[in-house]
Amino acid sequence: MARSRRFSLGVPRQFTPSPDGRRVLFVRTGSGTDPVGRLWQYEDGTERLLVDPVLLVADAGGAVPEEERLRRERAREQAVGVASYATDAAVELVAFALSGGLWAVRTDGAAPFSVPTAGPVFDPRPSPDGRRIAYVSGRSLHVVDLTGGDRQLAQAEGPEISYGLAEYVAAESMGRMRGYWWAPDSRRLLVARVDTGPVARRYLGDPADPSKPPRVTAYPAAGTPNAVVTVQLLSLEGERVEVVWDRAAHEYLVDAGWDAHGPFLAVHSRDQRTLRTLAVDPATGATEVRHEQTDPAWVELVPGTPARTASGALVSSEDDGGTRYLTVGGRRVTPEGLHLRAVLGVEGERVLFTASEDPLETHVWRHEPGHDNRRLSRGPGRYTGVGRGGTVVLAGVTPQGAEVHLVPDEPADGATPSPASGGIASLAEEPVVTTQPIHLTLGERKLRGALFLPSWHQDGAAKLPVLLDPYGGPGMQVVGRARNWHSCVSQWFAEQGFAVLVIDGRGTPGRGPAWEKTLHGDLLTPVLEDQVDGLRAAGEQFADLDLTRVGIRGWSFGGFLAAAAVLHRPDVFHAAIAGAPPTEQRLYDTYWKERYLGQPEEQPENYAHSSLIGKGHLLSRPLLLIHGLADDNVTVANTLRFSAELLAAGKAHSVLPLPGATHAPADAVVVEQLLYFQLDFLRTSLKD
Repeated sequence: MARSRRFSLGVPRQFTPSPDGRRVLFVRTGSGTDPVGRLWQYEDGTERLLVDPVLLVADAGGAVPEEERLRRERAREQAVGVASYATDAAVELVAFALSGGLWAVRTDGAAPFSVPTAGPVFDPRPSPDGRRIAYVSGRSLHVVDLTGGDRQLAQAEGPEISYGLAEYVAAESMGRMRGYWWAPDSRRLLVARVDTGPVARRYLGDPADPSKPPRVTAYPAAGTPNAVVTVQLLSLEGERVEVVWDRAAHEYLVDAGWDAHGPFLAVHSRDQRTLRTLAVDPATGATEVRHEQTDPAWVELVPGTPARTASGALVSSEDDGGTRYLTVGGRRVTPEGLHLRAVLGVEGERVLFTASEDPLETHVWRHEPGHDNRRLSRGPGRYTGVGRGGTVVLAGVTPQGAEVHLVPDEPADGATPSPASGGIASLAEEPVVTTQPIHLTLGERKLRGALFLPSWHQDGAAKLPVLLDPYGGPGMQVVGRARNWHSCVSQWFAEQGFAVLVIDGRGTPGRGPAWEKTLHGDLLTPVLEDQVDGLRAAGEQFADLDLTRVGIRGWSFGGFLAAAAVLHRPDVFHAAIAGAPPTEQRLYDTYWKERYLGQPEEQPENYAHSSLIGKGHLLSRPLLLIHGLADDNVTVANTLRFSAELLAAGKAHSVLPLPGATHAPADAVVVEQLLYFQLDFLRTSLKD
């Protein structure tokens, strides 16, 4: 797991079909242990290497701009080399950044070529006509003509200003990783301007190297000012038009785009109870509300929305009770019980989307007016995909691991299909353990769980200590009919002699909006109750679970849940490992935390109840805290402050600091040894 970056290396990703569906671009590393991403093209059943970074620069993993480093960290990318790319409309020109330089390649077989730029490059994107490439350098937006000439369209007026970049909360908590969009005519761009002046600063030093100056980041903690995000329309000739909307009421820019019907924005209110889709007049910058969603808790962002069909029908979502529906033109087009997860794309009047009937699976579906919704992915697993020109790429994580298949689908324009077909190989390493999850439905709330037992265990032969291994919170499911890295780790712990139980409780996605929004105002009580109830229900079904020896481990929200378990329910949980736990909810960012707990000044009781800070005196069980010292997501201050409180209360505990590690440690030695360290802690803490 350590060498393969949690089995992510060698897995194909970032698929782009050509307009005719005959070709598919994708990124894949050279093997399951090679971290260098390469650009490939699949055509006529054959994979062809377009870009090998090792042949272009001496150090494919060399220096990159700070913006690119942060993007990879927030996207949890585990590869170097070609980490991302963008194409023109015809998918004939591909642009990518490599060690700070701008590179491009044409898909007709020509060699990659470097493009001179004004400085280190971040997020290069070709114009739809393929004649120019826009990029960000030094927080300023540039456009370079492939025939020669680089122009600066927008210059950052100071160190707190940027053009074309996503601010922290957009990238970390909204899923918006970009800050500019080309117009279809390739003559103008829609550009975000970010002013981080009002945002509080954090200083991330490296205690292992006191000679190194701290890295300064603009981090908007809950209840504090956000960056000021505005939008401008920029022409290649230098004209600039300000886009105007009610920023006082809707300060978050959650998405934007420019299609055949014009530019548009999606904006969210600070309390996230109102989400508006705005049409932008490209001549004046004036906006008009085209759609508004409201919710007494919060309006959930659905990836890929808003979008528009060829006729201009708005593609969005609607929450009603237990179902999140796909809507097209204001009308629900999916049935009750089919929970929308994401919109993958729109071609003509067709909409490709993912949804779940069963929370253990996610499938790719197609909606087309006048036809029944059609499920395109077949076997069990969690799937995503992309479609164009009669080809649909289905990328799934199945019980056997990662799989990619190309399936034919009739073109949206009714033409004779000529799609690519077959499969794209995954080169991922094969785990040395064979996952054998027993899928369970637990308790009155029908919690979904998975039990991992040692492969050598015989029923009734011996009692097994229990290890709960959850994430257990909003934004992530762990239980499913899919072999991912988390299930491999759970099985590994099982092979060491534990009965490992994983439970997805209230707040986890895939079971509808009502299930998700039970956490509104309280991030502690429902999630902890579900772990307790699920554990007891599993114990009733399996007599070999020793409920007198129960440990719990987790990372991030799971780390918070693990620590909370031994603080509040020492009668149930006997030891805990908390990795990168957000112990003080006020320290997390505005967008994510205020969604669930509101404004700290207005609802301080929500933050106090849902934090571990102030509860240290309750500790009576062994607790191991682990935290990366370079974590800019959940700052290490969470662990240090909580540890200080425990010490002041006379509560014994252990702290393992990880020098240089971010929120998702990537160093192979650290990842490997962390498992052994945790195993030793659990064996010592839960021994007979």
